Amino acid sequence: MITKKIFDPRKVVWYVRYELVISIPLIVAVWVLFDVFQIRLIALPFSIAATLGGALAIFLGFRNNNSYGRWWEARTLWGNIINNSRIFARQIIANAQNAIYIGKATPEEVEVFTKSIVYRQIAFAHALRLHLRNQREWEEIRPFLLDKAEYEQLIQVNNLPNMILQTQAKSIKEGIRKEILGGFDNISIEPTLAGFNNFQGACERIKNTPLLRQYHYFTNVFLYSFMALLPFCLVGDFAKLGITPVMMPIAILLCFIFSIIAKVGEANEDPFENRPTDVPMTAICNTIERDLREMLDEKELPAKPIFPEGVLM
Repeated sequence: MITKKIFDPRKVVWYVRYELVISIPLIVAVWVLFDVFQIRLIALPFSIAATLGGALAIFLGFRNNNSYGRWWEARTLWGNIINNSRIFARQIIANAQNAIYIGKATPEEVEVFTKSIVYRQIAFAHALRLHLRNQREWEEIRPFLLDKAEYEQLIQVNNLPNMILQTQAKSIKEGIRKEILGGFDNISIEPTLAGFNNFQGACERIKNTPLLRQYHYFTNVFLYSFMALLPFCLVGDFAKLGITPVMMPIAILLCFIFSIIAKVGEANEDPFENRPTDVPMTAICNTIERDLREMLDEKELPAKPIFPEGVLM
């Protein structure tokens, strides 16, 4: 996620380099044919570019609105994962400690139980991040799955975050059987745990369901058609004003603006691809890890990750 307000102009130009490589030579060629070789027949009415530009603007507006909606939904889902992780950890810690007061479990048993559950929740956040980015660097979650056999078993499955949640449910039931948790504690814990399944499913829906491809395709068709026709539609009007060469920077500027608008929408379509414009899942997972370990009264918390200036990953 980009947090800075001012971008490097060189990087912005590089972002639309292919569009500029296509449009600039064409614009220059139209000026040369019209002004140098005096081929006046290539001039087209400006109404053609105006009509096509209007259609292009409609498609760009629709795609950009829907792309931002996908990005914002993804960010909201991860905000819910942060909140529910804190709620879940609080429920486990508070309910388990109650077993000490009523003599159902020793402090050591409660500490082992709560740490394994809370650490597994941290593992879920990291596993979901890797799952959505199509990464399988499961070594990152190894420190949070305290049982080595459990870790070796879980990394063999296809959907690791889902199986971590299933393991959480089994551990909670085991805690109830051992009376570390009360028989009715599951009534409040289960909806919180089920929420993580819903958040994961919603993230997978965004990941696996692309924005309607017809809008993507025809937006690109209209964009390149607009850039191809624009210099032909401008050159005649600028010739009437006696400033034909000015057509070139104006046409380049218009092509640049429409290309940037198209790229912004395209970048936001898929918010889980580990790009600077995506949802900052690495930073969010670090927040979850720090908060939950602090709730366990740990003092040595992981440092906040260092990202390039103005970017959260």
